Amino acid sequence: MELSGAQRARIEGVAPAGTQLVARAVRSSEEMIELAAGGCEVILTFRVPDDLIARVPNLKWVQLLSAGADHALRGGLKGCPVPVTTASGVHATPIAEYSLASMLAWAHRLHQTTRGQVRREWVRRGLNFMSLMDVLRGKTLGIVGYGSIGRETARLARAFGMRILALKRDPENIRDEGWCPAGLGDPEGKIPEKFFGPAQRLAMLAESDYVVVTLPGTTHTEKFIGAEEIAAMKPHAYIVNIGRGRVIDEAALIAALKAKKIGGAGLDVFEVEPLPSTSELWDIEEAILTPHVSGDFREYFDVACELFADNLARFCAGRPLLNVVDPDAGY
Repeated sequence: MELSGAQRARIEGVAPAGTQLVARAVRSSEEMIELAAGGCEVILTFRVPDDLIARVPNLKWVQLLSAGADHALRGGLKGCPVPVTTASGVHATPIAEYSLASMLAWAHRLHQTTRGQVRREWVRRGLNFMSLMDVLRGKTLGIVGYGSIGRETARLARAFGMRILALKRDPENIRDEGWCPAGLGDPEGKIPEKFFGPAQRLAMLAESDYVVVTLPGTTHTEKFIGAEEIAAMKPHAYIVNIGRGRVIDEAALIAALKAKKIGGAGLDVFEVEPLPSTSELWDIEEAILTPHVSGDFREYFDVACELFADNLARFCAGRPLLNVVDPDAGY
């Protein structure tokens, strides 16, 4: 990737004297290999060529620019012998804000009034429309996956007066050991009223008025939210998915929405992307759809360079890196 002057200065400020920093936008995997093969020890990248490890023998650490590692673990970093770290934490602010925006849009029926605007239709229907309007205050939010995004979502939702429940792989370990800028998230795990483990997900879903799913795509999370889980949700519940599309059984979700078994869904990720034009989701009024954009924001690379600089300082000092991928867990 190319660097601005400020980004370069931030990284060079923690690098040892004599370190060569090469920053370049590459157009192909082969171009990246050619750039890195001449002695590169650390790589900051989105792109992971299949033969990266074999052709970059001096490599000591890979810092991904993505929060998810599933694409890399299936490809060029499968069985990688050096540490791989993710950009977990970089997306916390935009995706948490997106999740709240989706819930607010649903609660205040903005999806219906926006569609009415396109049709030049005054959609207000007196008391009937009023009975559909909602507020977040006093409602229960269940967060499925309490990492950096889930924790920042919890912090913002608490400011709206919501009650917070959280589900995580190890509910006994409530601290966040990943990268977290000061003032964001919930590093100590103090916000949720209750923590649940994966086996307790039905109980948490049954309590929740709103659900935000932040799980990564792994073999362990495939269809984590399926027909049984959706059936456990309240009839008026609204579910937001910003993790990976395959975490939710899309067919089961569509069936539940069409049958009005749950209130609605805000989806930024899908089992197949781009979402095919033939998908029934396009025509479901209770679905708010966006094209996998919840993590995008102007300052993305500025924040990513902050994380990389923090990790580079640790790397140079021989200290443990943040956001190290566990190949067995898949993230």
